[in-house]
Amino acid sequence: MAGPLIRHRPDAESADQPRAEETAPGSADAAATAQPRADATPAPQPRRITRLGAMTIAVVMLAIALILSMMVGATRISPQTAVQALLDYDLSPEHIAIVDLRLPRTVLAVGAGAALAVAGALMQGLTRNPMADPGLLGVNAGAGFAVTLAVAFLGVTRIEQYLPFAFAGAVVSAVLVYAIANQGRAGATPLRLTLVGLALGAVLGGISRTLALMDVATFDRMRFWDAGTLVDRPAGTFTAVLPWLLLGVLIALACASSLNSMSLGEDLARSLGVRIGLTRCGVVAAVTLLCGAATAACGPLAFIGLMVPHIVRWIVGPDYRWVIPMCLLCGPTLLLLADIAGRVMVSNGELQVGIVTPLLGAPLLVFLAHSRRARPL
Repeated sequence: MAGPLIRHRPDAESADQPRAEETAPGSADAAATAQPRADATPAPQPRRITRLGAMTIAVVMLAIALILSMMVGATRISPQTAVQALLDYDLSPEHIAIVDLRLPRTVLAVGAGAALAVAGALMQGLTRNPMADPGLLGVNAGAGFAVTLAVAFLGVTRIEQYLPFAFAGAVVSAVLVYAIANQGRAGATPLRLTLVGLALGAVLGGISRTLALMDVATFDRMRFWDAGTLVDRPAGTFTAVLPWLLLGVLIALACASSLNSMSLGEDLARSLGVRIGLTRCGVVAAVTLLCGAATAACGPLAFIGLMVPHIVRWIVGPDYRWVIPMCLLCGPTLLLLADIAGRVMVSNGELQVGIVTPLLGAPLLVFLAHSRRARPL
């Protein structure tokens, strides 16, 4: 009896041995399988470094665009002269050109570019439509309609008088679009906002053109504003719109996390505790303030709000906590470069920035649309 038992024990050990050998590769496979999981844990860190690096590059490019905006023009000015004009101003022609002409133009381009880029990102996030821009709320059409009425019936002739009418028209138009789209049980859905905004914009644009054709001489004064320009802005324009721009940016940053959740679907966003109606109101308010102030100051500027969010998402991804700050940097850079290009494209004059932005923006937008690395909303 003992013999078989003694012989059976090694057999049991030998029988168990293959199992141990089988589990060894299994454990090795498990370790190999677990290795990517261990590597996946710090994966967000390299992405953050990439995003921070992208923001650093965006800051450098913005600084270069600011310097070029101060230097390039009808008179080429050296960087040393530009710095001297800002630090030790005198009445030389170069200093007058920089401080009185190019500096206000550059500052206004920074504010308008940042506002339009952020407003475009918000509209694309709200409607989940990559082709959306701030004009979908009828803001541009409302601003132009209000200026047209002021010129036609109130005798407004100076550019500095356009500002309050344009801003009021933009606000009233956006509020009207939201009020109409909010009718019914579903409320102001992205589709309703888009359709109502397009319809109201078409109506207001048609009325504005009809009034302009009735008195061409009178409306010839506002053609530069209607084309979109940074030139000959009245003193204090940027100061007048700055509070509205800051308020709009703050509201946009507050809506960033909610827009991330809404991009997954409204039902899932509600389950995560997102207040859909409040987020929509916040986005509409931010777009109205940003786009209304920029349009009132510079006139309608196309492609900035459409193109910059595409570029930003291509670089940092769809997270609006990164998209909005990057838009604040890339929007001014693109508008400044378009303005600089307009100064040098014509030998005896310059093109308005509202004409240059579609010329530069359309090819870039086509390239981004066909790029395999394009980011989703």
